[in-house]
Amino acid sequence: MAKLNIVFIASEAIPLAKTGGLADVAGSLPRALQQLGHKLTVILPFYRQHLSANNIETTPLNQTIEMWADGVQRLCPLHQAIVDDLHFILVEQDDLYDRKGLYGPAGSAYDDNLLRFLLFDRVALEAVDLLDGPVDILHCHDWQTGMIPLLLKTQYQHRPAIAQAKTVYTIHNLAYQGVFDADWIHRLGIPSHYFHPDGYEFHGMVNCMKAAIESAHAITTVSPSYAEEIMTEEYGCELEGYLLNHGDRISGIVNGLAVEDWNPATDPEIERNYAAGKTAGKKKCKQALQQACGLNESADTPLLVLISRLAEQKGIDLLLANAKAWLKRGYQLAILGSGDVQEEQALTKLARANPESMYFHCGFNEKLARQIYAGGDIFLMPSRFEPCGLGQLMAMRYGTVPVVRATGGLIDTVIDYATSKTKATGVHFIDATPKAFDVAVEQAVKLYQTPRIWSRIRSNALKRDSSWHASAQAYAALYQNLLEE
Repeated sequence: MAKLNIVFIASEAIPLAKTGGLADVAGSLPRALQQLGHKLTVILPFYRQHLSANNIETTPLNQTIEMWADGVQRLCPLHQAIVDDLHFILVEQDDLYDRKGLYGPAGSAYDDNLLRFLLFDRVALEAVDLLDGPVDILHCHDWQTGMIPLLLKTQYQHRPAIAQAKTVYTIHNLAYQGVFDADWIHRLGIPSHYFHPDGYEFHGMVNCMKAAIESAHAITTVSPSYAEEIMTEEYGCELEGYLLNHGDRISGIVNGLAVEDWNPATDPEIERNYAAGKTAGKKKCKQALQQACGLNESADTPLLVLISRLAEQKGIDLLLANAKAWLKRGYQLAILGSGDVQEEQALTKLARANPESMYFHCGFNEKLARQIYAGGDIFLMPSRFEPCGLGQLMAMRYGTVPVVRATGGLIDTVIDYATSKTKATGVHFIDATPKAFDVAVEQAVKLYQTPRIWSRIRSNALKRDSSWHASAQAYAALYQNLLEE
């Protein structure tokens, strides 16, 4: 396979700045592609506060892009960072990007987000044009970079370094489409002749994701099942018909995991290291987690764990509907997460009423998260929809068996016991109801109480290849196919 010059353009990427799974993909997939021999560059906004907090060293490139936006002529200096041999280019504009939140205060969005990211998109294209050699692939992610494929074919088509580049656009979560008032079209110079139902118009407003779906050479989602789901009324977020019309360019490639960072055999944050075939350390991790959470120490008690954003999408209401019954049955719960205030309050109240059998940490703590992954028996993931999901991958990596709703990437990454008793890595349930979730948990508990079967399921989970290697090869093949068309 020919070695390609690939540029990722995204609004976040590990380890520079992160709010969710997009950052994991935009930071990990380029490294995996680089290991296959391709040339990679990642372009991000210069989030000064986040870069400082993550101890990322940057250097000025002594290049400044001049760009008009919303009646203001802006000077946008470029910086670079090299992290683990991966090259990042960063677009500085402190009044827009030097903020506490990447997209807005907790639970909301900045009013000027289209200005922030359309300016970034344009400067990113200018920066790509300055790179050495012609670019083969521009890989864009989510609504924040959705205008780039449209801009490339309408306003940057005469730039020799990028004019022949193929654009790939990844939908990480269709629910967030980047919808804004139409008056931004003239304020930001967005190509107005594409503002129609077959373009980026959406109920009289600008839809950044529609712009990408119309203009990109290829569209991917983060799992094959999610690629199918988004073309249905249930999951299509009002774009199912539009996506069906472009279905010949849509495919799904499941996300991977930075397995070198998530490895129970080497993780320094857990009580005892362990691996497939040598799982004695996992028992010590469970004991340590019970101690840290103030739970009764019991090797035989099923310890159910959940690490999640607390939101309707994640099905936390299904957990709350069952939690009291599970505690009465003698199970333990350890939960880490934040989000919906009412769900936070309900979990806090329940944990306080049952301190020896339930623990809830409101917020996020990575060390505690790793201890929960390592110390839990059963990982709960009752998502109403899940484009790919990382929690189940991390849980399996640590031998904690997931109970998941059969949706999106959860279908593609967790093998259901009902489907294959020999290859199973977890348990599925279909209906997003408390009863269906409870039935699945009870099935998992029964399997847990049968050591021979549980040992096999846990071993399958520990051995699952969740690395980026296979996914990177699939993306590389997609890129090559586009260039050969």
